[in-house]
Amino acid sequence: MIEVVDNQYPEKVYTVNIEFPEFTCVCPKTGLPDFATIKIEYVPGKKLVELKSLKLYFISYRNVGAFHEHVINKILDDFVAACQPRRASIVGEFGVRGGIRTTVSAAYPSK
Repeated sequence: MIEVVDNQYPEKVYTVNIEFPEFTCVCPKTGLPDFATIKIEYVPGKKLVELKSLKLYFISYRNVGAFHEHVINKILDDFVAACQPRRASIVGEFGVRGGIRTTVSAAYPSK
């Protein structure tokens, strides 16, 4: 569960950048761990994301088997549902596995 707090400056348009370099999930095909850096950029509305809850949310993926594309889109959906930002983008930079590096980006609202 991603928790939120009131934005004390909801009338201002400003950008918040968050980076979580310790994200892990599990490959649904092999069961091997996937490592990633998750980057979030958002323009808050009335609410801000509470960072400790976001960290715990990310950690909850540690044993979840999911494809990279699904993980990033799920994170975006949950993030938007929690804090209802004006805009948000999520980038997952996944480490090399099998000689392939994957970067997945998703944005709200969709472009």
